[in-house]
Amino acid sequence: MFKKILVGNDGSEGAKKALRVAIEMAKRYGAELHSISVEEDLPHYAATVGEVLEAKAEKNGYFAKINGEAKEISARERVVLHTNVLAGHEVETIVDHDRDHHFDLAVVGFMGHSKIYDRVWGSTSQNIARLVPCTVMVVK
Repeated sequence: MFKKILVGNDGSEGAKKALRVAIEMAKRYGAELHSISVEEDLPHYAATVGEVLEAKAEKNGYFAKINGEAKEISARERVVLHTNVLAGHEVETIVDHDRDHHFDLAVVGFMGHSKIYDRVWGSTSQNIARLVPCTVMVVK
């Protein structure tokens, strides 16, 4: 059914849950498993080039750590995880990557916090579910 699966990984608890589900889906269907992490919040107008490079190095270190952990988790389950770190707006970058690489399934974590409700569906996962051209699984 699914041959190519994309999971969003920002290092959050929701992303970790989504990763575990994506690994199980990849095992079940013998599918390729890919993750995407999006570097947001890099300085648009920096005083120096060094400021941009410093921010990028910090983000790269963070994503190297979370993707290393994700690869270890998937390897324990005998699933190869292909990781991608791209800069840009989170939703737009994921939607474009999904479309350009023809994924069958996108798996994202359910996010959001509210003082009124226990959990509120986050705008990122909601927009991804609305805009990607493949089946989407939102993991709680």
